[in-house]
Amino acid sequence: MAAAPISRWAGIVLLMAVATVFGANHVAARIAFEHGTNVTTAVAFRSAGTAVFLLFLLLFSGISIRVNARTAKHSVLIGLLVAAQSYCLYSAVALIPVALALLVFQTFPMMLGLLSWLAGGERPARRAVAVMPVALVGLALALDVWGKSGDIAARWNEIGAGVLWALGAAISFAAALLLMTRWLPTMDGRLRSFLTMCVVAVVVLAGGAAAGDFRLPADTTGWAAIVLLTAFYGTAITSMFIVLPRLGAVNNAVVLNFEPIAVLAIAWVVLDQKVSALQILGAFIVTGAIMALGARK
Repeated sequence: MAAAPISRWAGIVLLMAVATVFGANHVAARIAFEHGTNVTTAVAFRSAGTAVFLLFLLLFSGISIRVNARTAKHSVLIGLLVAAQSYCLYSAVALIPVALALLVFQTFPMMLGLLSWLAGGERPARRAVAVMPVALVGLALALDVWGKSGDIAARWNEIGAGVLWALGAAISFAAALLLMTRWLPTMDGRLRSFLTMCVVAVVVLAGGAAAGDFRLPADTTGWAAIVLLTAFYGTAITSMFIVLPRLGAVNNAVVLNFEPIAVLAIAWVVLDQKVSALQILGAFIVTGAIMALGARK
């Protein structure tokens, strides 16, 4: 029997909470990086822990994890893209303020529209064409591309690497979503995420072992952060699976773009990553533009 639907506003509140927990995962990752661990180790813990959690969820729900060979091949390719996205985004979080990394990553809906168009899909809608430059202006404000001295080159040297990693994450995730919608549109979301997390875990564990790239936390704070980032991500993605199916016909998934705004507050309090009023305005412009892009009547 299908779960009873929940009201629109209850769904909005719950999804904002889920977005906040997603953001807390990235703040915990930054703390882990500052206490001795590295990106490979963090991604390995998060993906493996989430895969195990989803496996128990699937078994509890009575959902078979068997798939045919064609679906398995498609899942592997999508998993490789998500592995790239995970590594790129955590690399960005390690280099620049967490909220800024997430703001750049949140451009993935626009990347998805462009990739779909290049792959022979529909041309971007007029709304998308109008929203994209607005989002780019907001992003420029949020990133403070001019810096305190007005020297764009100096500011790029400061944040450029992190921004490029975040853009790589956005492109990888957009490509993964495009292939998911084309290859696995009817698969249960929990199973799809389980297969994806399994691939990510295997790839990162194998790659990290081959390169000797694992670095465990140096102290208890680092270990606590590793545990928290895994718990936050597993809780958020599982809660999303529970909440979204109960929202009925109302498409509230776009509310998840609240994550960078939530992280602005969390990172300010936990990491002392302060941003200017103009950067906050830019963050709200970007988030609002993305929500306008995804919102439906």
